[in-house]
Amino acid sequence: MTTERIDRAGVGLRSERGPILLAVMLSVGLVAIDATILATAVPSVVKDLGGFTQFPWLFSVYLLAQAVSVPIYGKLADLRGRKPMMLLGVGLFVLGSILCGFAWSMPALIAFRLIQGLGAGAIQPIGMTIVGDIYSVAERAKVQGYIASVWGIASFVGPTLGGVFSDYISWRWIFFVNIPLGLAAAWVLLRRFREDVARSVKHKIDYAGTILLAAGGSLLLLGLLEGGVQWAWDSTASITILAVAVGLLTVFGLVERRAAEPVLPLWVLGHRVLNSANSSALLIGVLMIGLSTYVPLYAQSVLGTSALVAGFALAAMTLGWPIAASFAGRLYLRLGFRITMLIGSGFVLVGSALLLTVTPSSSVLYLALACFVIGVGLGFSASPGVVAAQSSVDWRSRGVVTGANMFARSVGSAVGVAVFGAVANGVVAAQLGSNHANMERLPGSVLAPAIHDVYYGAAAAAIFLVLAVSFMPNRIAEQPRD
Repeated sequence: MTTERIDRAGVGLRSERGPILLAVMLSVGLVAIDATILATAVPSVVKDLGGFTQFPWLFSVYLLAQAVSVPIYGKLADLRGRKPMMLLGVGLFVLGSILCGFAWSMPALIAFRLIQGLGAGAIQPIGMTIVGDIYSVAERAKVQGYIASVWGIASFVGPTLGGVFSDYISWRWIFFVNIPLGLAAAWVLLRRFREDVARSVKHKIDYAGTILLAAGGSLLLLGLLEGGVQWAWDSTASITILAVAVGLLTVFGLVERRAAEPVLPLWVLGHRVLNSANSSALLIGVLMIGLSTYVPLYAQSVLGTSALVAGFALAAMTLGWPIAASFAGRLYLRLGFRITMLIGSGFVLVGSALLLTVTPSSSVLYLALACFVIGVGLGFSASPGVVAAQSSVDWRSRGVVTGANMFARSVGSAVGVAVFGAVANGVVAAQLGSNHANMERLPGSVLAPAIHDVYYGAAAAAIFLVLAVSFMPNRIAEQPRD
């Protein structure tokens, strides 16, 4: 399997490979904007469709579908090629967006968000895999800046568009806006991206492994996301779901040992570079969800800011990330992967320490500063981790390892939701008893100590991140790109 050799002369959007990079950026932009645009429109959606108690599933079902499908798409991209899988992902995302725009009820909108999630599960990992295919490690040091700029722009464009559409047009346009973006990405991919996949080789699809991974992964994430929310952790529902998930994933491991072409080869779990990269990705997922969930809540309910100001406090993290990611390439080329990621994890540790000093009398700017420092650290940690993982394997395995890295981050987010939610709810319950109200409606005097304990959890995750990246080799011999 080979990707057609393309002139290596340039890296920017005007180079020979520029249209492919642009297509990847447009595709990733779909996922990046969607990550922030819906949150600001939730009140309008609920007002129109109802279903207030169901709206959290708009996010949970999307995360479930995206997370579980990522490793499957990664393997299919190695077997069938990047282009068809990327086009499938963009197509599903656009189809889901159109259906979401015409949703007539909250259950229908939730179902269509699942389709969007299945599309997103292909876009992000395969986009990064394509970048790994057509650019060398040295070139990716520059390309990371382009990809990072997509997330940086989306962190401001998403909430702004969400607010404008909700207030002045219709919340349905937050989904319709994806149509031209997706069509443009698909058109450029069809016209400019060519790859030569060895069709004469007959592949044996690992159907059993795929089904077991999808079912077990879905139940595991469902149990982590909804435990302590929809049902108590010690309830029959929670115990049953998690037990079945562990059972299915155990059987999955046994099946993969004998599969001719496993959907997630077990050698991934014994690879030093991948273990460090995936452990780091999991912890980054934990930190991201802790910030995105509790920082805006602290800003509004404890510091007394508006929702808009609270959103900008969190945006400081999403701004720091792409800024750091754009410089991370220069660092790992000069200093090495481990040193660069240690610098990043050091920033995360400092930012987490700053969070612990935030009090109800602090300025929201101080809270934003802590988020920005953490964002810088995540940018220096996440991007080099993905590049290191891709560089340690050849074309035939690059999709699998990229998918595994993204899956680890999604699992980390689910674990973060579960752990931080349990910590916050435990503190609140200790103050008010078990029958406490919705967390968003609690007074700041009750929320402040609860969220402060969440920040202790984030600091612990930052310490583990330092340990995880310390196992990353500093230099990695790059495997053939095609």
